[in-house]
Amino acid sequence: MLCTGLVALDSTIIATAVPSVVGDLGGFSQFPWLFSIYLLTQAVTVPLYGKLADIFGRKPVMFVGIAAFLLGSVLCGAAWSMPTLIAFRALQGIGAGAVQPMSMTMVGDLYSVEERARVQGYIASVWGVASVIGPTLGGLFSEYLSWRWIFFVNLPLGAVAAWMLARRFKEKVAGGSHTIDYLGSALLTGGSSLVILGLLEGGVAWDWVSAPSLLIFAGGALLLVAFVLVERRAAEPVLPLWVFSRRTLTGGNLVGLGIGALLIGLTSYVPTYAEGVLGTGALVAGFALAALTVGWPIAATLSGRVYMRVGFRDTALIGSVIVVAGTVLCALLGHDAALWEVAGACFVVGVGLGLAASPTTVAVQSVVGWERRGVVTGINMFCRSIGSAVGAAVLGAVANATLADRFARPPAGIAGKLPASVDATDTVLNGQAQADPAVAAFVRTALYDAVHNVFLVLVVVAVLSVCALLLMPRRTKELTFD
Repeated sequence: MLCTGLVALDSTIIATAVPSVVGDLGGFSQFPWLFSIYLLTQAVTVPLYGKLADIFGRKPVMFVGIAAFLLGSVLCGAAWSMPTLIAFRALQGIGAGAVQPMSMTMVGDLYSVEERARVQGYIASVWGVASVIGPTLGGLFSEYLSWRWIFFVNLPLGAVAAWMLARRFKEKVAGGSHTIDYLGSALLTGGSSLVILGLLEGGVAWDWVSAPSLLIFAGGALLLVAFVLVERRAAEPVLPLWVFSRRTLTGGNLVGLGIGALLIGLTSYVPTYAEGVLGTGALVAGFALAALTVGWPIAATLSGRVYMRVGFRDTALIGSVIVVAGTVLCALLGHDAALWEVAGACFVVGVGLGLAASPTTVAVQSVVGWERRGVVTGINMFCRSIGSAVGAAVLGAVANATLADRFARPPAGIAGKLPASVDATDTVLNGQAQADPAVAAFVRTALYDAVHNVFLVLVVVAVLSVCALLLMPRRTKELTFD
């Protein structure tokens, strides 16, 4: 729970501070990279950590993750520009790639399926606590101290988590000789990175149909194809392809992709909507977003009782339908919505995610033994992380494309007063739009259109997640391997 809290607090505290970071360092068009680079490095390292955990044990892998995460936090707090902050967020992501999956794997090791129903609620409650503390601290630091403290606050929590892990967690690791798939890891990292780069910068730094765009996507595709070929022949693949031939694992991993995209979409753009469109402060915007992660642990706690009666798939199916309803409510929010409406929509999505995420994770863990649990849990977390990384890129592209289109066709009265880039939104987000109210009003409207389109994409993602769940069998049993 302490280790989960390290990642949970960082995930919830940074969202409300993004406008302050942009106001200080500039570069609104680059801010999605604060999420996507973190999620990308987290995603591509998760399968490797999962394999290492099955070889060397969970404890040493967790220590490495905590150390990398805390070092990245210190450097982020000292960042002097948006590019340096993005680079240091990448290091944080490398650490987070070990922390969150190892926490879930440890739960799978320590508790039976029946006990996990209760323990999942405990773990999920950490996100509930972080959902209140995180946005509150983020807002307080942004308004009264400095956004840099959102990273420095990780240090004492990380120290306590490492101390508790060293003193209290005991495990026995089976011996044997193993090999690590370094080539597969390198190909996966390179291919995923190029695809994310193409998705995020396409339509912004270069046209979608242009030489840089085509070369980047082609390079990413070639590396991923090479990765698949290597994994088919590897003695101990970092991402074994058999996980995609089992319905339970395939369905659970596809749902993880959708959950990742939904989470990053809401945590990135709800505060932007509340502050940039509705004109609230960072602290108030944080409370609106907190409703999402309050609904999640409440539903996750209840999901244990439900899936022991009706099964993993049907419980997750109920949750996914609720997620669809919540994203529709987000898409219906207007220019002058009340803050309680924003919070209510986020709460509904959180309830749905709580009913969908926990059952699918437990289902994935329940069909394999200890020697494969680290791998399957890591891959499930990998899918959730890659869903967030791709989601951040795609949603960032949607938002930037919408803003670029609006700024290219401003009203005649403000045409000469508007900066010719999407970074004109800085004038709203950093509270410096006093120069011309007409410019501020136009930028707010453009920002609303961008966020509204993001919410529409999230509705589509939620519907696709329902379809993915139908791949899972209604009842699960432990898999057999040749």
